[in-house]
Amino acid sequence: MVSKTVTIKNATGLHLRPAGLFCKTAMMFDSNIHVEKIIESDRMQSFSNAKSVLSILGACIKHGDSIIISCEGHDEVEALEAMVKIVEDGLGE
Repeated sequence: MVSKTVTIKNATGLHLRPAGLFCKTAMMFDSNIHVEKIIESDRMQSFSNAKSVLSILGACIKHGDSIIISCEGHDEVEALEAMVKIVEDGLGE
């Protein structure tokens, strides 16, 4: 399993269009990909399935929120690189 913490940069957070792009990217990989939203420095929200738009929308991830993207599977390194890149590139906005 590999993971990385990233901060949401786009002004609108993960609303429907960016969440769809995020999930579409996750679905390109066989690995299980999950997202944790950091609520406080030591506490985290439960896992969200990165391949489910409803799960991502339900996490209410907004601009400036930090998330941990975790990938597990045979293509986990490539999956993590792609997921981090899409977030760092502003999720298409």
